Amino acid sequence: QMQLVESGGGLVQTGGSLRLSCAASGRTFSAYSAGWFRQAPGKEREFVAALSRLGWTTDYAESVKGRFTISRDNAKNMVYLQMGNLKPEDTAAYYCAAKSQPWAGRGPYDYWGRGTQVTVSS
Repeated sequence: QMQLVESGGGLVQTGGSLRLSCAASGRTFSAYSAGWFRQAPGKEREFVAALSRLGWTTDYAESVKGRFTISRDNAKNMVYLQMGNLKPEDTAAYYCAAKSQPWAGRGPYDYWGRGTQVTVSS
């Protein structure tokens, strides 16, 4: 069983930056592809970014391209989401996800964290 725990969320002003972290445990993390998703109140969960198990392939939602960067450190069992030029519409709970295959892209994923809240004030 893979466990995922997100951290790094918080309140930030428009134009600011945050780095989200996701700590993985329970399995060999380098065997898993990873992704970040988000869900705003009253909205469906949406894809944000994905990264292949060795970090060679990435995919981003159009809304975050050029502003967000997904990365991983398999030696530390960590996945990161560096977020820049944040906008109020980025306000959401952000979730880390993992799947036991080289590339999962936009899903579906098998394992999910509980989320970390990001609030961008205008």
